Amino acid sequence: MTTNSTMYVGLDYHQSSIQLCVMDASGKQLINRKCDNDLLALTRHLPAGVTVQASIEAMPGSADMAEALCKQPGWSVHLAHAQHVARMKRTREKTDRSDAYVLADLTRVGYVQKVWLPPQSVRELRRLISHRLQLVDRAKALKLRVGSLLRDHRVTLAGTRWSKPWLVALDHTVASLPADSAWIIGEQLDELAHLTKRIKAADARLKEVTAHDTLTQHLLAQAGVGLVTATALRAAIGRFDRFKTGKSLARYCGLSPRNASSGNRQNQGGLVDDANRRLRSLLIELAWRLIRYVPRWKVMACRLRGRGEASCLIAAAVANRWVRQLHHQMVEVIDDANVTSQVPATM
Repeated sequence: MTTNSTMYVGLDYHQSSIQLCVMDASGKQLINRKCDNDLLALTRHLPAGVTVQASIEAMPGSADMAEALCKQPGWSVHLAHAQHVARMKRTREKTDRSDAYVLADLTRVGYVQKVWLPPQSVRELRRLISHRLQLVDRAKALKLRVGSLLRDHRVTLAGTRWSKPWLVALDHTVASLPADSAWIIGEQLDELAHLTKRIKAADARLKEVTAHDTLTQHLLAQAGVGLVTATALRAAIGRFDRFKTGKSLARYCGLSPRNASSGNRQNQGGLVDDANRRLRSLLIELAWRLIRYVPRWKVMACRLRGRGEASCLIAAAVANRWVRQLHHQMVEVIDDANVTSQVPATM
């Protein structure tokens, strides 16, 4: 290899090892070998003075490695969209060598679909949001189990489920159930109470982490937006100015209709599949709050309902339009305040 040249690198990432493939500008393969999952093990195969353009598939652990490589002199590293790369890898045999080769070649010809590399603080916020949502899922599962047991015993309680009056009625009813069922419900209620405390602790942690984050505070100032929705948006999007238009942001959030046209028939299918489903669910829930309490969105919903549109489509349309408006507002915030993409660190 000669110095002052550009090398194209494909990195097939694994927890214990990384397959390294290096190409020159003509497409000649110079290296294709397995290395330890270590920064020094990778960089020692390329001499100093070489400009490196590298791609690594987006997967758990690869973002940390990509961030470390970006700090090396002459290295430019991009996360590659895993599904896009998988479609480009359609070969008869799939090996680490062939995967790294394809990544390096796609990097050389500029066909890698890049994924934004969030800073560590944003990645940490994503982990915190994911932890909180997992706790909520476990709590929902426990509530479903309690409801299933009550149906088995043909027990119907008055009031809204899981409200305080309903829980009081449940305590009185449990004593009349068979001993084993009563014990199981007691165990599940105890675990649910413990999960509720952990969810509140996670909410407190989210509030603490984002207390001094300008973008999160602007999101919280939006009508109908609570702590979970604001922090989920902040974690998933990172910074809003990485999207050129509000339309592209709405598509990233999974709120755009899928094109299902063929020939002279122009049609739209359901919402796009390639999206953060958690974020989309939160935004659909937000849309329903906006329809109930914000006059502008209530008028829009009434207009769509008058045209005979389904309720699910109305909520998606409101969420789509709200996200596009939000993009315009948040880009102005970033421009005016010169906001960084990182979440301020907490002590």
